[in-house]
Amino acid sequence: MTELSKENASQIAVEFLRYQKGTDKVEVALVERRDDYWVVNGTTPIQFGEMQWPERFAVVVDLKGKIRAADFKLL
Repeated sequence: MTELSKENASQIAVEFLRYQKGTDKVEVALVERRDDYWVVNGTTPIQFGEMQWPERFAVVVDLKGKIRAADFKLL
């Protein structure tokens, strides 16, 4: 079994966020390896009425390429 690379983990998280948030504007800031998973951090815009605000995300991707958790915080 091959391990998931940093680039593949980032791409999986971006595709997940594009689907969940309905936007193509996903900016990955940091991808870091923990014990048995990757944590992908960054920002994506969120629409409030006529205003857009940045929303911080953290997506956990296991070594098999599955999303295990996602956390969102408004900046």
